[in-house]
Amino acid sequence: MKASSELIYIHPGPVRVWHWVNALGIVLLVLTGLQIRFAEILDFFTLEEAIKVHNYVGFIVIANYGLWVAYYFGTGKIKIYFPDIKTFLPNVIKQMKYYGGGIFKGDPNPHVMTPDNKFNALQQKAYLGLMFIFLPAQMITGVLLWRVKEYEQYINMLGGIKIVDTVHVLLFFFFGVFLFVHSYLATLGHTPTAHFKAMFTGYEEHH
Repeated sequence: MKASSELIYIHPGPVRVWHWVNALGIVLLVLTGLQIRFAEILDFFTLEEAIKVHNYVGFIVIANYGLWVAYYFGTGKIKIYFPDIKTFLPNVIKQMKYYGGGIFKGDPNPHVMTPDNKFNALQQKAYLGLMFIFLPAQMITGVLLWRVKEYEQYINMLGGIKIVDTVHVLLFFFFGVFLFVHSYLATLGHTPTAHFKAMFTGYEEHH
């Protein structure tokens, strides 16, 4: 839906709900995860409170992931996550040149966002790994660590508790860093708050 010659409806309601629930959930999971991992240093919460909040929020994020799967696969919009093999490499090069220097000279972004082509080539590659590998791996290892004895056979199938715990912790640090990188990149619109505003209204402003 095109509201005007400048405003393009890019982010439907279910996507915005998923995005902000996921954002708040990841922040809480990182904070409580830090408390659990470094309990002798940090005291945001008691250890018992941190574990309880971490578990509850973890299941909310899992349910929220179900909303993402249902919406994108149900509407067929999941294709926006998969790059066109024919144009992927040249588009990656264009985008890297832009982020590597063009953006500092005021060059226009080579990628023009549309409802059917929401992500640039670098975003497609990053989000493909994020949504289909890293986030599912974090959710699966989290559930296994939630009930170690009950899921012992599955933990052993994956190499044992040390492997499962290490994967979960490494991904925890990855998502901690991702929060900062994602927030910074979101400020690179035509104004620092343009993309944040769009994730509330659904409309991106084209220039």
